[in-house]
Amino acid sequence: MKFFIDTANLDQIKEAQDLGVLDGVTTNPSLMAKEGITGKENILNHYKAICEIVDGDVSAEVIATDFDGMIQEGEALAALHPQIVVKLPMIKDGVKAAKYFSDKGIKTNVTLVFSAGQALLAAKAGATYVSPFLGRLDDISTDGLNLIAEIRQIYDNYNFETQILSASVRHTMHVIDCAKLGSDVMTGPLSSILGLLNHPLTDIGLAKFLADYKKGN
Repeated sequence: MKFFIDTANLDQIKEAQDLGVLDGVTTNPSLMAKEGITGKENILNHYKAICEIVDGDVSAEVIATDFDGMIQEGEALAALHPQIVVKLPMIKDGVKAAKYFSDKGIKTNVTLVFSAGQALLAAKAGATYVSPFLGRLDDISTDGLNLIAEIRQIYDNYNFETQILSASVRHTMHVIDCAKLGSDVMTGPLSSILGLLNHPLTDIGLAKFLADYKKGN
C-alpha cells in the first residue's frame, strides 16, 4: 500500500520523505490556508515546492465547479510539474473532466467520494485515483471502511485500474484497516504514519537491551 501524506506543511512532508516510506502527497485549499498559503501564484509555487521534496504523485485540487473551469485550471496545474495529479470533485462535470484528462494522459484524483456508485463512475471515466473519505463517514456514524471494501470488490470484479486512495484517514488503525482491505493508497496526517512505529513491547525490549549492554561495559 502506498503512503501519501495529507498536508501542505513542508516540514511534515520532509519528515515523512526522510523516513523513507512516503509515496506522494495530497492537499487542498483548506490545508493550504492552514499554512498561510493564499493567492493563486503562492499556491502554484507551493505545489512546485512540494514536488521538489517528494518523488511521487502530488494531488493539486481545482477550485472551479464547471467543466470549462476545471479544464482550464487542471491543464495549468498539470503543466507545473510531471508529478502533479489533477484533483477533481465528484460531480457531473468532475466526471466529464476526469474523462477529458484521462484521454489526454493527465493523471486525476476524483475526490469527495462517499458511495460505491460514485467510485464506479470515476473508474469508468478513467480516473487514476478515487478518494473515498472514510473518516468523514465515520463522523456521521456510517462505516467508512465498508465503503473501501465495496469499492475494492467492484474494481476487482472488472479489473479497473483506478487506484483506491483512502482519504480522511484519522489515525493509525485506519491505516491498518485500509491495508487489510486492499486499499491501494492511504492519505492521512503525519501522526497516522508515525503511529505505526509505536509499541510498548518495543520500548521495553530496547530499554532492556541497553540496560544489559551497560551492565557488561
